[in-house]
Amino acid sequence: MFRGKSTVLGVALILAAGSGGITGIAQAHPVKEAREHIAADVTVQLPAPTGPHRVGVTTLYLVDRTRRDPWADELTTREVMATVFYPARTVHGYPLAHQMTRDAAASFAGMGPAVHPELPATGVNWAATTTHSYTGAPAQAVRRPVVLYSPGGGDPRTMGTGVAEELAAHGYVVVTIDHPGDAGEVDFPVTTEERKEKIRETVLRGDARTDPELFRTMIDTRIADARFVLDQLEILAAGRNPDAAGRALPQNLGRALDLRRVGMYGHSAGGTTAAQTMYEDRRVDAAVNLEGYLDQAPKAPGQEGPLFPVARNGVDRPLLLLGSDGFLDRKGLERSWSAMLAHPEGHTHRRQLDNAAHGVFTDYAALAPQLQAAGVMTADNRVRLVGAIDPASSVPAVRDQVLSFFARHLPPAR
Repeated sequence: MFRGKSTVLGVALILAAGSGGITGIAQAHPVKEAREHIAADVTVQLPAPTGPHRVGVTTLYLVDRTRRDPWADELTTREVMATVFYPARTVHGYPLAHQMTRDAAASFAGMGPAVHPELPATGVNWAATTTHSYTGAPAQAVRRPVVLYSPGGGDPRTMGTGVAEELAAHGYVVVTIDHPGDAGEVDFPVTTEERKEKIRETVLRGDARTDPELFRTMIDTRIADARFVLDQLEILAAGRNPDAAGRALPQNLGRALDLRRVGMYGHSAGGTTAAQTMYEDRRVDAAVNLEGYLDQAPKAPGQEGPLFPVARNGVDRPLLLLGSDGFLDRKGLERSWSAMLAHPEGHTHRRQLDNAAHGVFTDYAALAPQLQAAGVMTADNRVRLVGAIDPASSVPAVRDQVLSFFARHLPPAR
């Protein structure tokens, strides 16, 4: 289970659980055939949230016309997809949402194993997994704290569904963000003149920590994405619809946002993003970093990259560093986390989950053991991805750490 300030903290590569992360720019999409085929052998299930509220869900297609996309020269605007989970007034008559759209699942069948080699290349019907949230259900007209989520590099926002639903069921509005070009796959509701495909897959391969310029671009883009999403949520709270496709929004959704109380959490590169976004944007009141480096990538092996300002200068708001004992780059992460903890103000705290690996902070914590039990994932790959910890322990432990942190610093309305 979790321990407090530990002297030894294992580390995995920021962009992938156990092995393989994201390095350079790809010249071609891998496994494009995956879009045409979804295996139907195994259906995995997400654990149900434990809070008292039923959960509604919708998606937002957001376009920032002030920024070019850094990953594709032909894209003159920056597009972002987000999912909003919220306490619902009623769910009667509204359909359960799937974890992924059918097109996203078809892409993930190829992109998932490309980013995480531990995942099975065949034998899973990723499109069949349902969430515990109801598409388009009306929101409770109660102002609630808003929490943003940024996923790990190469992972889609959909692999953060479990924690997001848990927070929403306990009274938060949770906005999970995809960072296109970086995220494994993003399914847009429309095509554009510049982007001809609905699905956009990652252009990255390998370990971004070996390429300082690439890593800097990735984190800077993610921070700008998060701040842009906050801007769009302000438009929503003011009673207007920020969806660039003009799609209808659930009733009362804007009235559910209390943007005076905002938190952010993220996994891996998303954890870096959450911490540095809080440092740069006073709208963010508290943040959780789930195993993200707080320094820039080194220029050469054996060297040290400069600390991010959040680690160099500290913070005046609460920050939780949440790690596992199964990280690979122990020395790399320890340097920046120790610098963060050395600031005397006492706003930063660290916890550790034992017998676990990097992917334990995502939906893989619940899904990988099911894949192992079904015979499509080896025990070794399960351990590399999430650790040997039983999901009956890991899932509630991670949820409780994130929920209790935000409940302490951003308590929701009763």
